[in-house]
Formats: sequence, structure tokens, C-alpha cells
Amino acid sequence: MPSLGIDLSFRLTGLSYLFAAMISGVGVMVQLYAYAYLKGAKDRWLFHSYLTLFMLAMLGVVVSDNILLLFVFWELTTFTSYLLIGFNHEKEQSRKNALQSLIVTGAGGLALLAGLILLGQAAGSFQLSVIISEQAAIAQAPTYHASMVLVMLGALTKSAQFPFHFWLPNAMAAPTPVSAYLHSSTMVKAGVFLLALLSPVFSESDLWFYTLTTVGGFTALWCALLAVRQTDLN
Repeated sequence: MPSLGIDLSFRLTGLSYLFAAMISGVGVMVQLYAYAYLKGAKDRWLFHSYLTLFMLAMLGVVVSDNILLLFVFWELTTFTSYLLIGFNHEKEQSRKNALQSLIVTGAGGLALLAGLILLGQAAGSFQLSVIISEQAAIAQAPTYHASMVLVMLGALTKSAQFPFHFWLPNAMAAPTPVSAYLHSSTMVKAGVFLLALLSPVFSESDLWFYTLTTVGGFTALWCALLAVRQTDLN
């Protein structure tokens, strides 16, 4: 949609290659594990379809060169994770936890969309390669800090950082392959990837540095304390 500045453009950098290799490598192993794990289960092929669609959406996130295209894949991971978390939909708890993850990460996605639009307007383009090259001009834009905060909200909700951490333990009600792939290795890394991707644009700001280090450090300590209290691994 060139009239809206949305192009189907991709690029493969060292960062995106690293994440693409992780997504594909771990994804194949989890697919093989799920094949045995769900042996004899009904709708097993539907499960593999959902997992494959999620894998493709994650690959789209890490190789997109257009930030609005990246957002489309970002929300596709949210939708497919909802389907995977609630795969055992006959259980009320599975449906409830899937809906909770959808609401939290979906709300973060809306904040991310607003931040990306402001960022694209400040740069005069939605192409990621152009945005990074226009860092100096973006830093002078009146919407610079607003776009930064909105992008951080999107990333922190996706990566289950405090105070949005509560949805992740509940999402573990999903089948084991889902927890192994989405919530331990890939989906929560989407937020980390986004922050690393846009770091050249925002890293000069003290707000960016101190917010991420404070939230990340507190999340690590708080969740470690919560883990010490647990007496049951189930």
C-alpha cells in the first residue's frame, strides 16, 4: 500500500539473522517434539498449523524493513499465541489465560502502533533503514519522547516485564510445546529484538537507558524472588 507508506520490504542484518536462526532452529526442534507429544490427540495437525503460522509471523517480525509491516507480523504473533495458549479450549482456565495474554499483549501492540506511526512521521518514512539514518532529525522532533515511551510499552508487554509480567506464568497453561517455543525462546524475545532494533534511534536518550535498565533489573530480581517461593514445578 504505497499510498500509506507500507511496502512489502525485507532485509537481513546480523541481528535479524541471529533471531531468524533461533526462531527456525528451535521451531523445528519443537515441531518434532510436538509430533510425539501430541501423538493420538485430536486436532494435532491444527496445532502444528498454528505453530507454523506463529513461526512465520516471528520470522516476519525480524526481517521486515518497513515498521508498519513489522507491526502486522507483530500482531499476527499475538493472535497465533492466543490460539496456541487456548488450544485446550475445552478447559475454562486455558480460555481465560489465552484471553488475558491477548488483552495484555494486544493493548501493548496498540501502543506500539502509535509509537511507530509517530516515529515514521518524524523520519518522513516508514522504512527502517531510512529511520535509522535519520536519527539526528528524529531526536529533534517534538514527538520523539512520546514515540519512545509507546515503543517501550509495546516491547515490555510482549516480553512480560514488570508490571506486565503476570500474563506469562498464566500462559504456561498451554501445551508444553507452546510454553517451550513461545514463552521460553521466541515470543518474549520479540520485545528484546524490537528494543535492540530501535536502539540506534533512541539510545542517546537518558529516558531510554534508565527506563530499560531499571525495569529489566527489577523484573529479574522480582521474578527470582517469586521463584524462590514456589514449591511445585507444575
